[in-house]
Amino acid sequence: MSLRLPRPVRTVRHHKVLVSVMVLLGLFGGVGYTFLNPPLRTSSALIILPKSAHSIATQVVIAQSDPVLSAALPKVSVAETVPELRRHLHVRSLTSYVLSVSAMGKTAAAAEATANAVANSYIAYVVPKRSPVGSTQARILDPATDATGPGLIPALLINALLGALIGLILAIVVVISRNDRRLRERDDIANSIGVPVLASLPVSHPADAADWTRLLDSYKPGPVDAWQLRTALQQLGMADHTLYRGEGGFSIAVLSFASDVKALALGPQLAVFAASQGIATELVLGPQQDPNVTAALRAACASAPSPASKRSGLLRVKAANQGDIGDHYGALIISVVVLDVEEPKIPDTMRTTATVIGVSAAASTAEQMARIAVVAAADNREVSGILVADPEPTDRTNGRIPRPPQSVRHRPTRSKSFATEIKW
Repeated sequence: MSLRLPRPVRTVRHHKVLVSVMVLLGLFGGVGYTFLNPPLRTSSALIILPKSAHSIATQVVIAQSDPVLSAALPKVSVAETVPELRRHLHVRSLTSYVLSVSAMGKTAAAAEATANAVANSYIAYVVPKRSPVGSTQARILDPATDATGPGLIPALLINALLGALIGLILAIVVVISRNDRRLRERDDIANSIGVPVLASLPVSHPADAADWTRLLDSYKPGPVDAWQLRTALQQLGMADHTLYRGEGGFSIAVLSFASDVKALALGPQLAVFAASQGIATELVLGPQQDPNVTAALRAACASAPSPASKRSGLLRVKAANQGDIGDHYGALIISVVVLDVEEPKIPDTMRTTATVIGVSAAASTAEQMARIAVVAAADNREVSGILVADPEPTDRTNGRIPRPPQSVRHRPTRSKSFATEIKW
């Protein structure tokens, strides 16, 4: 049994690209901030005063006064104005007659020079007999020599990690706040309208008519995908003897949204696979609600196979302009119908034996799935199942809807039937 993570964790996990980008941006932002604002170094000069000096608190104020700082300003590089220089200083009393003048700078030399300049300016201001604050015989006890503080490398690491953490938090907030309700897992897709997922497989992503032609000529699913397609046809109720004998046509309408371009390939891939199994199949592209989405596929359906085509002789493709497709070539007819996501309305297309919805993972919400089911029901079409294109690699659900027990009906079997024989 696989561990089922909480929904917020799964939501963040599904947005791992966005989260990774935000974390990297935060990390580089922290690194850039460190280079633009390197960690400051601190150095202190000590001044000793006579015991007869005025209050030490008064000397602290004088050491940070405008006259003292103005005289020191030409000798420092950390500031250009007195208020700015004051922000780089911290003057305090260590004892009743010892002052500490601490200065901060981006380099050790700048911090030391600033502390010494202010200390010397203070002494030059208070020592003269005509000093405005009274003469005080102060002198340097210990000049600023050694600066302390965090190095550049530790600061880089700390700020980079802090920036990455901030980026992660912002990414989580963005992902959760988006309240992304798009259905990603098969169980969520199936439960949205109470219809089982019949098959989920990777699809081609044709960009033009040439790409669609190549898909129709040479698509070949792997063993796992082929088994799912076979199972899907069987679950839709296609009797093997009817298919092989051509007794009465069986038809499937594949409905998808115009905004979900991946799902458009589900119908053509199903048709190519069925023809490869010996079933006379016709792929029909009738009137569409949004013809622009199907223009390239329509062009491919209207063109003849290339000389090098490996298309099965049992597959015929047709671009019809009206709901009536004319002659029924195959025992199996697959009609592709694309609907508008906001106002879905099924165009005038042929009636089909079964109707399925084609959707890719993370392309539609539960409301949109319900909308397409309601539109199908209004057109007297019962949705029999769902085909999922490009399922999430991390999805471990299967999209099966539990059904109540039913009586078993025995059907005739064949020694070589579609239910048992797949041509790889």
